[in-house]
Amino acid sequence: MSKPLQEWKAIKKPEELLRAAQREFGSGLKLACSFSPEDIVIIEMLCEKGPADATVFAIDTGRLPEETYEVAEEVRRRYGIAIEWFYPDRDKVETLERTKGLFSFRESLDNRHECCGIRKVEPLRRALEGASAWITGRRQEQSVTRFGLDPVEEDNDRAGVLKFNPLASWTSREVWEVVRGRNLPYNKLHDRGYPSIGCAPCTRAVAVWDDERAGRWWWENPESKECGLHVASGGRERGRMI
Repeated sequence: MSKPLQEWKAIKKPEELLRAAQREFGSGLKLACSFSPEDIVIIEMLCEKGPADATVFAIDTGRLPEETYEVAEEVRRRYGIAIEWFYPDRDKVETLERTKGLFSFRESLDNRHECCGIRKVEPLRRALEGASAWITGRRQEQSVTRFGLDPVEEDNDRAGVLKFNPLASWTSREVWEVVRGRNLPYNKLHDRGYPSIGCAPCTRAVAVWDDERAGRWWWENPESKECGLHVASGGRERGRMI
């Protein structure tokens, strides 16, 4: 770790935090991009002063909606970013689908975690190889599993690696004010009632009064709604899921 965690936490503005991280880590800083509005706002901030030093990567689970690929292309063209795509292990996907079918993830929480582990968590491990620090678009307001999220934290699964959540305290309204105000690209499913978008079979539209992630794994309890990308090895960190 480059400087004490408290020094990083003293930087309050997202833009300043990202610029400091870029200066410190360069290409060793990686953004995990799902092409959410938050991720695109972060890319806008990273590129505001010129080409981003950070590496932008995405995970293609093999079951993403077409609209996600469309916004990914818009982002690539607009910012001139070479997005690094990572994919699940083919043999593991084939074994899972042959032995348990195409929708085993709806049968139990263990089965869903197995599918997410193959399609998301293992590719993330490869994507973060060599990373000094990484960035997410997570926000406290998104769900009960993200309440109390810090803008900067240590990655418990990767010694010495920092994890930046620069928009942690932002509201959805603040995010969309930037998206609309700067005419940024965004996933058109958001216009059809999808506040949070993941794999197509695990995402659906919700009512305007619902929790932001109510349409993700809608058959599960709210406290279970993480895919494993942000859950430490021990399952819980500081008394909460991450």
